[in-house]
Amino acid sequence: MATIEDSPTFFSAATPAAFEIGSLPTAEIPVDPLENDSTAPPKPVRITCPTVAGTYPVVLFFHGFYLRNYFYSDVINHVASHGYILVAPQLCKLLPPGGQVEVDDAGSVINWASENLKAHLPTSVNANGKYTSLVGHSRGGKTAFAVALGHAATLDPSIKFSALIGIDPVAGTNKFMRTDPHILTNKPESFDLDIPVAVVGTGLGPKWNNVMPPCAPTDLNHEEFYKECKATKAHFVAADYGHMDMLDDDLPGFFGFMAGCMCKNGQRKKSEMRSFVGGIVVAFLKYSLWGEKSEIRLIVKDPSVSPARIDPSPELEEASGIFV
Repeated sequence: MATIEDSPTFFSAATPAAFEIGSLPTAEIPVDPLENDSTAPPKPVRITCPTVAGTYPVVLFFHGFYLRNYFYSDVINHVASHGYILVAPQLCKLLPPGGQVEVDDAGSVINWASENLKAHLPTSVNANGKYTSLVGHSRGGKTAFAVALGHAATLDPSIKFSALIGIDPVAGTNKFMRTDPHILTNKPESFDLDIPVAVVGTGLGPKWNNVMPPCAPTDLNHEEFYKECKATKAHFVAADYGHMDMLDDDLPGFFGFMAGCMCKNGQRKKSEMRSFVGGIVVAFLKYSLWGEKSEIRLIVKDPSVSPARIDPSPELEEASGIFV
């Protein structure tokens, strides 16, 4: 595998377009629950969408433990600029709810998006109800998996998903303190999923940060999630980055301060990690929704095109039996 550690920039001449900001301008639209508005969401949400007239697929984006949905503004805008409507609910206030409550709240937000999202979009911007995907980071990654696996009691069973992407998903702080519902089985390919799944991991997530325990501990992190997926599945690990390195810079407030110091962080530019995460999400959505396979296959075959060093080698195992 080619190494690019010593290069002044990680981008190569063959950088896939997915790693770059898309051509569409975007807008961020915060929407809060209101008793007198039948189209209001059950939880506060931030909608990020293209402002150019068109019909776009919907992506639900679930934040991590104790985090705020606006901490992911750069990554979310990156994805939206490629032609997607992202809905990022705020599933906790001061204290996170129980794991099952969070999953059920996520289901309620998905129901709302399928019925009332249009009322909050710019004129001439429409949601393509045929394509709805789930993306989540950290505990939110586990929430996305739990919803896809059918653990959201609130979810309208008629809603189907097109793709699932976990960004450094975590199922607990250790094997004795796992979050509900317990979805990991420690058995390979045990997840009963029939949609394409991508799992993004971090090399520093399983490492201690001085006296602070790992934010993405071994046996509960991306490696176990990936093992329990069936094809079609993909796996990408940003070797030099930590669990929180895809968040925006200069996060405000107490929660922003804690997000910056709780986990082992990388020493490289966080902007490169955000481009990496946003690009993997875009490339995998193109692959899953439209059958555009060239970019995701290029990343797997030549990891040097990535803005973040990928190690171990990325994997793409297709349901057809092709292992790239």
